[in-house]
Amino acid sequence: MLGFRIAKRDKSLRARVGELILPEGRVETPVFMTVGTNATVKGLTTQQIEDTESKIVLGNTYHLFLKPGTQIIKKFEGLKNYMKWDHLMLTDSGGFQVFSLPKKKIEDEGVIFKHPETGEEIHFTPELSIQIQEILGADMIMAFDECLPYPVDYKYAEKSIDRTTQWAKRCQKTLINKKQALFGIVQGSIFEDLRKRSAEDLVKLDFEAYAIGGVSVGEGHELMMKVIEMTEPFLPYDKPRYLMGVGLPEDIIGAVERGMDMFDCVIPTRYARSGTLFNRTGRMRIDHRKYRADAYPIDTKCNCYTCQNYSRSYIHHLVKSNEILGTVLATIHNLYFYQDLMKEIRFAILENRFTRFKNEFLNNHLSKND
Repeated sequence: MLGFRIAKRDKSLRARVGELILPEGRVETPVFMTVGTNATVKGLTTQQIEDTESKIVLGNTYHLFLKPGTQIIKKFEGLKNYMKWDHLMLTDSGGFQVFSLPKKKIEDEGVIFKHPETGEEIHFTPELSIQIQEILGADMIMAFDECLPYPVDYKYAEKSIDRTTQWAKRCQKTLINKKQALFGIVQGSIFEDLRKRSAEDLVKLDFEAYAIGGVSVGEGHELMMKVIEMTEPFLPYDKPRYLMGVGLPEDIIGAVERGMDMFDCVIPTRYARSGTLFNRTGRMRIDHRKYRADAYPIDTKCNCYTCQNYSRSYIHHLVKSNEILGTVLATIHNLYFYQDLMKEIRFAILENRFTRFKNEFLNNHLSKND
């Protein structure tokens, strides 16, 4: 059950500000959703996640199916209770992870692969994906799709989108808990006619929201933007649009400009663990020696816990010393930066200055990376 209200659209672009309305809460869009693959955002407590102003956390169906397993999570009456997260949650279908496996067999019925630890043969079907996601109990869930790699042969992509549509129908028939909002996922690689067909076929099924999948798989920024442009016109204006697995600030801004509402990516947390931090003037490698005695915070205009309490010098020391706290503080900052970026994007759209904001941000952010 998902409502969506559009509050403002940019006068000359497709960028828009809206609101997701769910039984368990409301969230303004465009929104960046924090990835918590294994029922955790690495290194952070749920209170720390909340303090970054994250409103939605993602769980990973494939990984949680393997460990701890659905029976454990069912015992705790869902993933939110299990990890003590009191806000909104989205779970993916497991499609991306399954199709990333080196040895799997794809059939019209589903995908066959071996359990990475036990070697047990698993038949992962659209029905199983939905059944797992119902047990996980997220507010928003994804239809099981075939995530196409890049590049991919046109004939295979054509066959694949038809399979994804049939799987989407089976997901709809399987879902019992109507409080969970089910998203359809558009595929089609970089082929304009296939993206159009995939979108139109899914729109006929009347999902509560739609996602663009098969991006951020190596195609690069320009092709990603083209995929959005060839898909967005065929998605319902009055329903949320989710660009899956994206990404870098420049990707998010470009996608917002083209009418996207929802985003997720491991980049802010993964980069934090490698000592790469985001700020308004670009990305910094905090382990660089120039930060060894730097008394400034990571970002002088940031209100996150890390920037309000610690210097670049201290975080440099922690990261160079392989201290866990260095990763924690870096992750807090990067997640807060992303949420702050989304807030600035929403304000810019509301005030009819999105293009100016985009140009100023990108000029600063892309030109001064370490």
